[in-house]
Amino acid sequence: MSPRRPSSLSWGIPTVGARPRRRRLDPSLDRAIQAAVLEVLAEVGYPGLTMDAVATTAGVSKATIYRRWPSKADLLVSVIDTASDETLVVPDSGSLRDDLVVLLSSLAGVLAGPGGSASRALLGVMNQEPALEAAFRRGPMARWAEAFVTVLERAVARGELAPSGVTSLPAEAGPAIFLLRWMISGMEIDGGLAVAVVDEVMMPLLRRL
Repeated sequence: MSPRRPSSLSWGIPTVGARPRRRRLDPSLDRAIQAAVLEVLAEVGYPGLTMDAVATTAGVSKATIYRRWPSKADLLVSVIDTASDETLVVPDSGSLRDDLVVLLSSLAGVLAGPGGSASRALLGVMNQEPALEAAFRRGPMARWAEAFVTVLERAVARGELAPSGVTSLPAEAGPAIFLLRWMISGMEIDGGLAVAVVDEVMMPLLRRL
């Protein structure tokens, strides 16, 4: 029997038919494209969101977009996931009241900005796009919920809050007021409202538990 020849791969030589190494994609283009998605959504809503419009706004070709995301749904999912990663910082001031004010103020800034306009446009079509709904639930909704739970659990550890407060209706009251104003009434949401909601609604109810 003849000796076994080493494979070409073991010598650092690609085997016949092996795929060439793909060139690494520029992450700065990813950010530009995702920012363009938010801009287009804010201007024309979901019906007007096309790969052509995104490419024009971002100053790239459609091929550049398709190399990264094979469909509009995939692109939107990436935008939702990235936005929720970059905008949320969980405060730890040592005070439940102050942490809640910071979180609600941050939420107000997100909802009042381009990301909020884009999310409003998407919410109306999520029942037709299961991938978008799943991304929204596992992305922004899950991360904001986790932030509030973290703040509440720290308050429990400090003795500021009863354990039952973490999953209580009073804990949901603040975000619910903000989302109601943002989605339904169109009333202003800002840092001043965050202070009022925490001091007049959340803290009095949480202290009663």
